Amino acid sequence: MDTDPWRTLRLLPWTGSEAKPCFLITDDGGGRVSRLADVTEAVQLDMSVRLLAHADDLLPGATEVQLRFLAERLTEALRDVLRVAESRGRRPGEERSSP
Repeated sequence: MDTDPWRTLRLLPWTGSEAKPCFLITDDGGGRVSRLADVTEAVQLDMSVRLLAHADDLLPGATEVQLRFLAERLTEALRDVLRVAESRGRRPGEERSSP
């Protein structure tokens, strides 16, 4: 593997064919695909926050159909958030918050 400290391997916030992970090899964070990935991550995180707030409102009186739909969306959101967390954990030099 390349040992150049200026090149990084970034897990992108979307998957490829057959739901396989996509990676970007880059020597800076300012490229077109990196910026698109940053925007996508921000949208995914924001959507997850909004979905969680919606779930809080919906749960007390939800029907079985609504609960199933909500569970499917929450599963998708959790998958996205975990991919973002994994991606950020792989990027050297990016500030991480402590647990």
